[in-house]
Amino acid sequence: MCVDCAFLVGVGLSRLVFMRILNDILSATRLDVVLGEGDREQLYQELLYCFGLIGGLNVCEALEHAWRDPYNRSEIEDFIIAWLRKRVKKKEKAPAGLV
Repeated sequence: MCVDCAFLVGVGLSRLVFMRILNDILSATRLDVVLGEGDREQLYQELLYCFGLIGGLNVCEALEHAWRDPYNRSEIEDFIIAWLRKRVKKKEKAPAGLV
């Protein structure tokens, strides 16, 4: 079981792993993006869906394992960065007060 999962079973552990991944990517890329709770949840759900992890029994462990694998890590990074860039463009195009 992943380190985070061992002592926090049952409290959205895959979200903790996701937040660590997201923070690693944001730090490494120095993207200046602020995500609200709704945006983070949407990104989390889309990431799980894209990588076939939705509904899995051990999402936390699977996400942790995928992040450690160099190929999957690159794919996860690319997915998140593309999602963030798309979100920033969408917010820039939206009229004031919407989004």
